[in-house]
Amino acid sequence: MNGETVSSILIIVVLVLLSAYFSATETAFSSLNRTRLRTLAEKGNHRAETTLRLAEEYDKLLSSILVGNNVVNIAMASIATLLFVRLLPRAGATVSTIVITIVVLIFGEVSPKSLAKERPEQFAMWATPLMRVLIWILTPINFLFTQWKKLLSRLFRIQGSQKMSQEELLMLVEEVAQEGTIDASEEDLLRSAIEFTDRDAEDILTHRVDLEAIALDATPEEIARVFTESRFSRLLVYDESIDNIVGVLHQKDFYTGTGVSRRPISELMKQPVFAPQSVKISTLLKLLQKHQSQVAVISDEYGGTLGIITMEDILEELVGDIWDEHDEVIEDFRPLDEHTCRVRGAAPLAEFERYFEVDCASDCASVSGWVMERLGKIPALDDAFDFPPLTVAVTETDSRRVVEITVTVHPRTDDNQDDKEE
Repeated sequence: MNGETVSSILIIVVLVLLSAYFSATETAFSSLNRTRLRTLAEKGNHRAETTLRLAEEYDKLLSSILVGNNVVNIAMASIATLLFVRLLPRAGATVSTIVITIVVLIFGEVSPKSLAKERPEQFAMWATPLMRVLIWILTPINFLFTQWKKLLSRLFRIQGSQKMSQEELLMLVEEVAQEGTIDASEEDLLRSAIEFTDRDAEDILTHRVDLEAIALDATPEEIARVFTESRFSRLLVYDESIDNIVGVLHQKDFYTGTGVSRRPISELMKQPVFAPQSVKISTLLKLLQKHQSQVAVISDEYGGTLGIITMEDILEELVGDIWDEHDEVIEDFRPLDEHTCRVRGAAPLAEFERYFEVDCASDCASVSGWVMERLGKIPALDDAFDFPPLTVAVTETDSRRVVEITVTVHPRTDDNQDDKEE
């Protein structure tokens, strides 16, 4: 084996290593976690900081990698062809193609990319110094590629967007939770925060039939009784009708050090905050913060009072139920036995459908509304109907709505199962 052959083999080996470097670098920078790099940079890791800046110029980085990798592979193929033709005059070109293809696939593509995929941040930081030099050398070529990309974007009207959709964010949270980086409670909190902006006020309000309110001309004794019985710290004040809310009375303003205040309610109450039923709760939160208020009155399309939302209601959408010593634990679903369950009429119909695995095919928000829709009237005690595989019986009313129902679950027949699958 002469010196020329040895030199050619050594050059090919070096080119294979460079091909592996470029392939691994491309995979590392496309797979790295920027948040992890940013954390390392904030802790004083200068290499991580440099790598992060390089990752933010991904177009220049990618074009430099591709130029380098293609130059290396073409040079390798050319030198290998000359080598094999010299050693095997008749079959040199064919043998060179086969050998170089196998070598590049195994050692220049698959193996380095697989290794870089396992530890992308570490490999990217290791590869950064050489890539910075290469990007500087290829600056003119990168400029041409950048202009070419802009031209293509205009010709084909390509509009790139780096923003993540809500669905993508939720998928990311799910993936992180599956990896064990966050626990179930943290996952629920993140999901609530992401979905927070989608909820409307009417989804979480306390309806007018459940409100505690006092008349503007109520006596101090009447007000004190309502405060005592309801255990609320704030009461709505209305003038003539609950559709005309004129203020919010706080308990600490009503009671003085010597007992009940004798000042008129109009001087004690605070101005209410009003909002339409379609307002997003994220917007409502900002509105309450702006007015330094704890309660918002939600109006319907006719300007009447639909219900109220408190700051606590909004925060519970983020962190779950907030309990104090006066709250009563109210369960929407109370199983009586294996096949029977008591259900509150105020329970959300969506939760009812999930609990019993049925589709009620209704636009009603509550179980009470759905029951009245099915019966076609204001239900009376012991009214019942079948909704396979359920039997629903009204067990408590207040003459205007359903307070509680009893649901009996029957075994599903084959026909019902087929209908559900369809």
